[in-house]
Amino acid sequence: MRTVYEASNSIEAHILQGFLMQEGIATQVVGAYLQGGMGELPAQGFVRLLVGEDDYERARAAIARWEAASPLP
Repeated sequence: MRTVYEASNSIEAHILQGFLMQEGIATQVVGAYLQGGMGELPAQGFVRLLVGEDDYERARAAIARWEAASPLP
């Protein structure tokens, strides 16, 4: 598995995961539960989307289309 996207939060990761699933790309969200950690952990930056090595380039292209269609404010 290879990191294809670092999300700003768990919600963003799961929305993008659903989009990639519609594109036929299997993903795994990791780090979502670290956001609730207390103490010195920052609230963001740990949530990542992983894909298989064979799907990496196709996933990057799909993410680029998703980002172009959904620009952040």
